[in-house]
Amino acid sequence: MSKLTCECGHENPRGTIVCESCGKPVGSNESQEKLLDMKYEGVARRSQTYTTTFVDKVWMFFSSVKVGIWIIVVTLLASSIGTIYPQEMYIPPNVRPTEYYADEYGLAGQLYYQLGFHNLYSSWWYMLLIASLGISIFIASVDRFFPLYRALKTQRVTKHANFLKRQRVFGTSEVEDIDQTFDIVKEKLKEKKYNVSEENGNLLAEKNRFARWGPYVNHIGLIVFLIGCMLRYFPGMYVDEHMWIREGETAVVPSTGGQYHIGNEEFLVELYDEDDEVFGEAMQRAGGPIVKTYQTDAVLYERENTGAIGTEGELVEIDRKKIRVNDPMKFDNFALYQVDYKLHELNSMTFTLEEKATGETFGEIKIDLFDPQSVYDLGDGYRIEIREYFPDFVMSSSNVPSTQSQIPDNPVFIFDMYTPETPEGEVSFVGIRTNLEPMGENDYKMTFVDVDTKHVSALIVRKDYTLPLLIIGGIIFMIGLVQGSYWAHRRIWLQRIDGNVWIAGHTNKNYLALRKEIDFCIADTSLSSPSDQVEENEKGKHKEN
Repeated sequence: MSKLTCECGHENPRGTIVCESCGKPVGSNESQEKLLDMKYEGVARRSQTYTTTFVDKVWMFFSSVKVGIWIIVVTLLASSIGTIYPQEMYIPPNVRPTEYYADEYGLAGQLYYQLGFHNLYSSWWYMLLIASLGISIFIASVDRFFPLYRALKTQRVTKHANFLKRQRVFGTSEVEDIDQTFDIVKEKLKEKKYNVSEENGNLLAEKNRFARWGPYVNHIGLIVFLIGCMLRYFPGMYVDEHMWIREGETAVVPSTGGQYHIGNEEFLVELYDEDDEVFGEAMQRAGGPIVKTYQTDAVLYERENTGAIGTEGELVEIDRKKIRVNDPMKFDNFALYQVDYKLHELNSMTFTLEEKATGETFGEIKIDLFDPQSVYDLGDGYRIEIREYFPDFVMSSSNVPSTQSQIPDNPVFIFDMYTPETPEGEVSFVGIRTNLEPMGENDYKMTFVDVDTKHVSALIVRKDYTLPLLIIGGIIFMIGLVQGSYWAHRRIWLQRIDGNVWIAGHTNKNYLALRKEIDFCIADTSLSSPSDQVEENEKGKHKEN
């Protein structure tokens, strides 16, 4: 890689605007009169000096601010698409996504599902966008931070005259006693909290250099935050699952590998009284009761480790809690939240086999709607077989019996009834308020007797190892935001050139405040206030017009 040699003898990487040693503009920048680009102190960045290999080109691509902005725009557009309709995790857990989006949102919803937008934030291409954004932030920061840090750390007090003239704030003055003037200015600068350095009788005053690192601290916070977001899709790092558990039942807690089980001893719902001073009027307008609170009396079990392969230990009770809304049961980094409930869900149905002509019955069968048997023997040659069972019956578009889900909201059975008089069997189609004979008239029928219901509690199982990263990333980002927004990096040069005093100043923002501080420091001297060359040029243009 070729170097650019300054007249002071220092070799600068190609792409350098200002000599790292003396500050003299180098190359084509030497003969120009416009103000220097001091964004990165004029030093060369890696993306400007190494451009030949594949790694160099990848580095150049991701270090580009334009590329970073486009990645942000595409990511924002993709994220907004994911908010048009609810993501799959937020739809009711007892419905099929394929049917939900089409039924609720029509053709647009069906297309939304088929394109995979229902799980957009966990899709591979969205993760690739997030990773690309993180890589872009990282490379762009490294590409700019280290050259800037090196330039500021090794900066010399004495600068080339061309460097001073091409600062935005610049002025010259004739002074009789330069030493005394510099002593006065030095004390004033220290009063303003500047760090003053001297070299060859020249001064460099600097303060708030840390403000220059604000954007890079922002970037560190964003990278930590993005890492936390991506880790949510790694197994074991983040859990957010629903589970429904019925009264009197025990179920395994999802994502615990069968180690933990939860039992629902009782589910309670408390309603506001109709005469309540606060909610009484609201209940009258709503036309019904208003829920005050609901809770699950839960028992947590842990399976014992027997130490033997292939054998399961007993469930041991380890905790009890009344789980309410915003009052979860916590264990082993998991938390169980109360989120929903369903009252009087069908649990079992009782039928009797009845002879239609005489009304005589031949025994009862009680069918568990979640685990029905295939055959029920009533004795004396009477038996019932379940040919088909539809927990949530619906007729499909092709007029074929089907079920919408495995939840028994509308159970329907197709029974085969065998008796000594009808050994070949008779078919009965039985549901709620439905008793049909699809194969012709029967001698026997299945008569509904009773139904058992249970309350069902909905819990959310949550575990989040990424939350500390998200919090830390947010805190770091806010620190960088404050650091870069509320302070300004300011430098003032006072230099002896040809018997005169040259004053130049630079800041990353708010030049008016910088000029006021310079005026304060030179107020007790014969130095002239430096001018803002940008303002002077604009005034000159207005006069010409």
